Order: sequence, then C-alpha cells, then structure tokens
Amino acid sequence: MKKATKYYVVWKGRKPGIFGSWKECSDSVSGYPDAEYKAFETLPSAEEAFQRKYEDYKGGPATRGLWKTAEVKPILPSICVDAACAGVPGPLEYRGVDTETGEQLFHMGPFPDGTNNVGEFLAIVHALEWMRKQKVNRPIYSDSVIAVGWVKLGVCRTKMERTANNAALFYLISRSEKWLAEHNIMTGIIKWDTERWGENPADFGRK
Repeated sequence: MKKATKYYVVWKGRKPGIFGSWKECSDSVSGYPDAEYKAFETLPSAEEAFQRKYEDYKGGPATRGLWKTAEVKPILPSICVDAACAGVPGPLEYRGVDTETGEQLFHMGPFPDGTNNVGEFLAIVHALEWMRKQKVNRPIYSDSVIAVGWVKLGVCRTKMERTANNAALFYLISRSEKWLAEHNIMTGIIKWDTERWGENPADFGRK
C-alpha cells in the first residue's frame, strides 16, 4: 500500500479492507447497497477500526480509539469525562466513561441554557463523587483546560448568564463547589491529549 494522507476502512462493500486512496474506496462502495466505510488519519487507527465493528465508529469521530495504538498511552484504569452543548448557551449534557472499555458510568442532562465548560466542570466533580461512592481511585481525563483549572481552584468561574431555565445548573455548580471544599482530591485530573490519542472516549460524537 502506498503512502496516503488518509486511510479508508471498508467494512461492507465489493471488497472490504483498508485502502490508501479515495478512488480505491469509492470503487468498493459506490453504488453498493448499505455500504459501510469511514476515513481515518493514520494507518494504525484504520487497522484498529477494521478489527472492530462499523457501529463503533458510525456517526462518531474517526480518531476515537486512536489512543490504543499510541506509543505513550493514557493511564489505565481511568475515567474520561466530556460535555456536549448545542450553542452558547444551549442544551447541555455531560457524561463519564471507563477509558478502556467505553462503558458509560454516568450521564446527566440535557439541561437548558448551559455552556460546555460548565458541563466539563460538573462532569469532573461527578466523577470524583462517583469514585468516592465506588471506593476506587483512578485518574480523570478531560479535554477542557479551563474546567480542570476550575476544579483545582475549587470554584467554577463561569460567566454563564443566569436564566429562568438554568437554575438546575447553578444549583449543581453550587453543590459541586461545596463538595470540593469538603473533600481532598486524592486522584490526578489530567488533560486528555487529543493530538496524540484522538477524541476523548466520552466524546458525544457531535462535532
């Protein structure tokens, strides 16, 4: 296979496999009923995807799972958190997953009139409380530098406007700040290295 700028995985087509050009991919899937294919930035990520199911990648980021083939990997076991917000402000939800398996550990929302950084902040604190209840201690990965900083300060410094709709979010922020003031954080809160590892496993796949 010659060097390519993108690699195309075809799970279902005339000729399933990994292709180094769009022409090869197109020849396999064009006009083929219910073809299943997706582009990837690196050969290792394409090879990883081809060993899995199309459903694991359908509608999601092509770089999901890239961390598994990285030379330096995230710490395992660990928790990844992420938030999704449609607009600023907009409907907000957040969740936490097991980094290695992708199993969803918790999910909250959607809440109206939220922001992404608020969701990331709440997700990190939720993960801390989840670990306390489960009596485990794992690193937490987030791709929000701002939210990680807020948690370490113990204060959510959002400029989000308070509205009649987002009272629940401000209640959660207040409760989270109180939780941080009352508990010592005994685990690492680490910035997810998107460039090296691809999308955060907790990503909602809506970018």
